[in-house]
Amino acid sequence: MMSTVISEMNKIERVNLKRLAYILKGLSLAEFETLELLSGEVAFGSINQSLKELEAGAGIPIDEW
Repeated sequence: MMSTVISEMNKIERVNLKRLAYILKGLSLAEFETLELLSGEVAFGSINQSLKELEAGAGIPIDEW
């Protein structure tokens, strides 16, 4: 399913996802906590888990989704 979504995304959308990942990795603790408050528990949990996987090198490259 996810590979279908990725294949339907255009190049700009994929670039935007990579930029978002880069921005999230660069957040300070205060910025990260603010994001948590603004986005809600479910969204923040997903973001937090994704960042942990990225730091551990356990993420799946976007072209392999």
